[in-house]
Amino acid sequence: MNNRTAKRGQRAIVIGGSFAGLMAARVLSDHFERVTLIERDEINDRPEARKGQPQVRHPHTVLANGLNVLTRYFPDLPDALRKGGASITDVGTAIRWHVSGGYRRQFKSGVYFALASRPFLEWEVRRRVLSLPNVSAVDRSTVTALLSSGEGGRVTGVRTLRRDGNSREEESELVIDAAGRGSAGPRWLEALGYAGPEENAVKIGLGYTTRIYRRRPGDLVGAELIIIAAAPPGAKRAGLFVPMEDDRWNVSLVGWGGDHAPADEAGFLEFARGLAAPDIYNILPRLEPLTEFFHHKTPSNLRREYQKLTRFPGGYLVLGDAIASFNPIYAQAMSSAAMQVAVLDEVLTGPGPLDTLWKPFFKRAAKVVDLPWALAAGQDFNFPETRGRKSRGTDLKNAYLAKLQRATHRDTVVYGVFLKVNNLLVPRARLFQPPIMWRVLRGGK
Repeated sequence: MNNRTAKRGQRAIVIGGSFAGLMAARVLSDHFERVTLIERDEINDRPEARKGQPQVRHPHTVLANGLNVLTRYFPDLPDALRKGGASITDVGTAIRWHVSGGYRRQFKSGVYFALASRPFLEWEVRRRVLSLPNVSAVDRSTVTALLSSGEGGRVTGVRTLRRDGNSREEESELVIDAAGRGSAGPRWLEALGYAGPEENAVKIGLGYTTRIYRRRPGDLVGAELIIIAAAPPGAKRAGLFVPMEDDRWNVSLVGWGGDHAPADEAGFLEFARGLAAPDIYNILPRLEPLTEFFHHKTPSNLRREYQKLTRFPGGYLVLGDAIASFNPIYAQAMSSAAMQVAVLDEVLTGPGPLDTLWKPFFKRAAKVVDLPWALAAGQDFNFPETRGRKSRGTDLKNAYLAKLQRATHRDTVVYGVFLKVNNLLVPRARLFQPPIMWRVLRGGK
């Protein structure tokens, strides 16, 4: 975290008031005299699911490395989350995790993650960001264009359209695009005379159906949450049974390749019966529902290759889901965004004028994205319906990783390394080191 008194500039603008935008505003507050957050939805001082957050009601997790970044910028946040009813817990002991025909062996791993609803987590982050004296928010405003110094020039601000129909131009020295998967960045770049980024879409046809239930003592014994993984290539269903604040369960049934859970009582329960293990199905009939069913589709993992561009306007950067959005079942998006924002902080702290920061930022942000992308897209290629650009060696690696999954039923050394990789703490290459490969190939302890 940057504690310098000297600032990079007078004003920065962040497009998007969700998690990535809030984190970006926090970092920019150290580097600019004024930071303005522009959000198209109305912002209220309470936890809420906004229209512009299509996955907001589904389970959310902050993985260990994301939690580390959050704690660095908001040291009091973990205690506030616990006080509000969220859980920060050891991944190894918390999850009853069925995969590849058996349950991973639960053990104390020393790897901690956070379990909370997206509205509650964002509210806690938002209150802290908007309490900063040099950060302000403008809600009910949509950014319609980037302002520039001329064709092929630098970005000098944004044009906004308020819900009341009024249009405004806002000048700034740096614009951060944290508008999510639907970012208009590629189109804006072309309007300024630049080429847009190459896109890599791995089509998965994923669908979530979610319902919130009341949580009572004794609902789940011996674990804090349940994950029932799909069993590719044939079994395309997965289930998540996750605690939330206010004594609630968030239950999501997930399917690949168009095999989606119905949004009705009987169909939802029948879909749960078709999971690879009965844990969620056995609990569901005893629970009291608190909400209707919510459904969301994710057509693909999507990555925009900004790091490959050779021309880019100064004064503009893109991060979060606007760079890469992943299959949400792997719970990587918020942690990836937090790690990208930490890179933004490092780049702003380093040398070089603002107009040239895009080169090192996109290069280093791409390295952050590489790990969750390899984990998500790589694993999704286990399903024959998945379509897209497959990295060399994916099938061979997936065959080995299938053995590794089975080894985690017995071997806590293998499982411990898997958890560190899965929580974005260490490189994926750690799974392929000789001592781990030996344990995997001999079948675990």
